[in-house]
Amino acid sequence: MNAVDLIVEGDAWSSLEGKTRLVEQAISAACMELPDRAPGVVAILLGDDEAIAVLNAQFRGKTGPTNVLSFPAGEHADNHLGDIAIAHGVVMREADGRAIDLADHLRHLVVHGFLHLQGYDHQHDDEAEEMEALECRVLARLGVANPYANEDPGAALLSE
Repeated sequence: MNAVDLIVEGDAWSSLEGKTRLVEQAISAACMELPDRAPGVVAILLGDDEAIAVLNAQFRGKTGPTNVLSFPAGEHADNHLGDIAIAHGVVMREADGRAIDLADHLRHLVVHGFLHLQGYDHQHDDEAEEMEALECRVLARLGVANPYANEDPGAALLSE
Protein backbone atom coordinates (compact mmCIF):
# COMPACT_ATOMS: atom_id res chain seq x y z
CA MET A 1 0.00 0.00 0.00
CA ASN A 2 1.06 3.56 -0.56
CA ALA A 3 1.72 5.55 2.61
CA VAL A 4 -0.45 8.58 3.36
CA ASP A 5 0.59 11.84 4.95
CA LEU A 6 -2.60 13.69 5.88
CA ILE A 7 -2.41 17.43 6.51
CA VAL A 8 -5.52 19.17 7.85
CA GLU A 9 -5.39 22.97 7.74
CA GLY A 10 -7.91 25.20 9.46
CA ASP A 11 -11.11 24.32 11.26
CA ALA A 12 -13.23 23.57 8.21
CA TRP A 13 -12.70 19.80 8.39
CA SER A 14 -13.03 19.54 12.19
CA SER A 15 -16.63 18.32 12.08
CA LEU A 16 -15.75 15.24 10.02
CA GLU A 17 -14.82 12.39 12.36
CA GLY A 18 -12.29 9.76 11.32
CA LYS A 19 -10.68 11.74 8.49
CA THR A 20 -7.41 9.85 8.64
CA ARG A 21 -9.17 6.47 8.55
CA LEU A 22 -11.40 7.55 5.63
CA VAL A 23 -8.45 8.77 3.57
CA GLU A 24 -6.33 5.70 4.32
CA GLN A 25 -9.23 3.37 3.45
CA ALA A 26 -9.74 5.15 0.12
CA ILE A 27 -6.05 4.84 -0.82
CA SER A 28 -5.94 1.21 0.31
CA ALA A 29 -9.03 0.30 -1.75
CA ALA A 30 -7.54 2.05 -4.79
CA CYS A 31 -4.32 0.10 -4.34
CA MET A 32 -6.28 -3.17 -4.40
CA GLU A 33 -7.63 -2.25 -7.84
CA LEU A 34 -4.19 -1.20 -9.12
CA PRO A 35 -1.77 -4.09 -8.69
CA ASP A 36 0.81 -2.34 -10.91
CA ARG A 37 0.55 1.02 -9.17
CA ALA A 38 3.46 3.36 -8.65
CA PRO A 39 4.59 3.25 -5.02
CA GLY A 40 5.35 6.19 -2.77
CA VAL A 41 4.02 8.53 -0.15
CA VAL A 42 0.90 10.53 -0.97
CA ALA A 43 0.48 13.86 0.83
CA ILE A 44 -3.16 14.88 1.16
CA LEU A 45 -4.11 18.41 2.17
CA LEU A 46 -7.60 18.97 3.52
CA GLY A 47 -7.87 22.73 3.29
CA ASP A 48 -10.36 25.53 3.03
CA ASP A 49 -11.61 27.07 -0.20
CA GLU A 50 -9.23 30.02 0.00
CA ALA A 51 -6.12 27.83 0.20
CA ILE A 52 -7.26 25.64 -2.68
CA ALA A 53 -8.19 28.73 -4.75
CA VAL A 54 -4.59 29.95 -4.36
CA LEU A 55 -3.25 26.58 -5.57
CA ASN A 56 -5.77 26.49 -8.41
CA ALA A 57 -4.68 29.96 -9.60
CA GLN A 58 -0.99 29.28 -9.13
CA PHE A 59 -0.81 25.90 -10.83
CA ARG A 60 -3.78 25.83 -13.21
CA GLY A 61 -4.35 29.52 -13.92
CA LYS A 62 -7.99 29.18 -12.86
CA THR A 63 -9.90 31.51 -10.58
CA GLY A 64 -11.60 30.20 -7.45
CA PRO A 65 -11.48 26.91 -5.58
CA THR A 66 -12.09 23.50 -7.06
CA ASN A 67 -12.94 20.30 -5.23
CA VAL A 68 -9.70 18.37 -5.81
CA LEU A 69 -6.27 19.08 -7.23
CA SER A 70 -3.58 16.49 -7.92
CA PHE A 71 0.12 17.21 -8.23
CA PRO A 72 2.22 14.23 -9.37
CA ALA A 73 5.77 14.30 -8.06
CA GLY A 74 8.61 14.55 -10.50
CA GLU A 75 10.30 11.39 -11.66
CA HIS A 76 13.24 11.97 -9.33
CA ALA A 77 11.18 12.48 -6.17
CA ASP A 78 12.49 10.16 -3.49
CA ASN A 79 9.57 7.91 -2.46
CA HIS A 80 7.02 10.73 -2.99
CA LEU A 81 4.20 9.92 -5.41
CA GLY A 82 2.55 13.33 -5.25
CA ASP A 83 0.10 15.61 -3.51
CA ILE A 84 -3.68 15.89 -3.42
CA ALA A 85 -5.46 19.02 -2.19
CA ILE A 86 -9.17 19.05 -1.34
CA ALA A 87 -11.33 22.12 -0.61
CA HIS A 88 -13.80 21.75 2.24
CA GLY A 89 -16.38 24.32 1.12
CA VAL A 90 -16.60 23.02 -2.43
CA VAL A 91 -16.80 19.42 -1.26
CA MET A 92 -19.47 20.24 1.33
CA ARG A 93 -21.59 22.14 -1.23
CA GLU A 94 -21.27 19.29 -3.74
CA ALA A 95 -22.22 16.68 -1.14
CA ASP A 96 -25.19 18.74 0.03
CA GLY A 97 -26.30 19.44 -3.53
CA ARG A 98 -26.22 15.76 -4.41
CA ALA A 99 -27.60 14.60 -1.06
CA ILE A 100 -24.59 12.36 -0.44
CA ASP A 101 -22.58 11.83 2.71
CA LEU A 102 -19.57 14.14 3.10
CA ALA A 103 -17.37 11.18 4.06
CA ASP A 104 -18.37 9.30 0.89
CA HIS A 105 -17.67 12.32 -1.30
CA LEU A 106 -14.30 12.83 0.38
CA ARG A 107 -13.37 9.20 -0.28
CA HIS A 108 -14.40 9.59 -3.92
CA LEU A 109 -12.23 12.68 -4.35
CA VAL A 110 -9.26 11.00 -2.65
CA VAL A 111 -9.62 8.06 -5.04
CA HIS A 112 -9.98 10.43 -8.00
CA GLY A 113 -6.87 12.37 -7.00
CA PHE A 114 -4.90 9.17 -6.37
CA LEU A 115 -5.79 7.86 -9.83
CA HIS A 116 -4.42 11.07 -11.33
CA LEU A 117 -1.17 10.45 -9.44
CA GLN A 118 -1.14 6.99 -11.03
CA GLY A 119 -1.38 8.49 -14.52
CA TYR A 120 -5.11 8.27 -15.15
CA ASP A 121 -6.91 11.22 -16.73
CA HIS A 122 -10.32 12.22 -18.07
CA GLN A 123 -9.54 14.68 -20.85
CA HIS A 124 -11.03 12.42 -23.53
CA ASP A 125 -14.22 10.35 -23.40
CA ASP A 126 -12.44 6.98 -23.49
CA GLU A 127 -10.06 8.03 -20.68
CA ALA A 128 -12.98 9.38 -18.65
CA GLU A 129 -14.94 6.14 -19.04
CA GLU A 130 -11.94 4.07 -17.93
CA MET A 131 -11.22 6.33 -14.95
CA GLU A 132 -14.86 6.50 -13.85
CA ALA A 133 -15.23 2.71 -14.07
CA LEU A 134 -12.11 2.28 -11.94
CA GLU A 135 -13.37 4.85 -9.41
CA CYS A 136 -16.68 2.97 -9.18
CA ARG A 137 -14.91 -0.35 -8.54
CA VAL A 138 -12.78 1.21 -5.81
CA LEU A 139 -15.77 2.93 -4.21
CA ALA A 140 -17.77 -0.31 -4.31
CA ARG A 141 -15.00 -1.90 -2.20
CA LEU A 142 -15.71 0.85 0.35
CA GLY A 143 -19.48 0.44 0.21
CA VAL A 144 -19.88 3.84 -1.47
CA ALA A 145 -22.59 4.18 -4.11
CA ASN A 146 -21.71 4.90 -7.74
CA PRO A 147 -21.26 8.69 -7.84
CA TYR A 148 -22.03 8.76 -11.57
CA ALA A 149 -25.31 6.78 -11.43
CA ASN A 150 -27.68 9.76 -11.55
CA GLU A 151 -25.53 11.95 -13.74
CA ASP A 152 -26.61 13.34 -17.08
CA PRO A 153 -24.44 11.98 -19.89
CA GLY A 154 -21.61 14.39 -20.56
CA ALA A 155 -22.04 16.23 -17.26
CA ALA A 156 -18.95 16.34 -15.07
CA LEU A 157 -19.35 15.34 -11.42
CA LEU A 158 -15.99 16.76 -10.57
CA SER A 159 -15.42 20.47 -10.95
CA GLU A 160 -11.80 19.96 -11.89
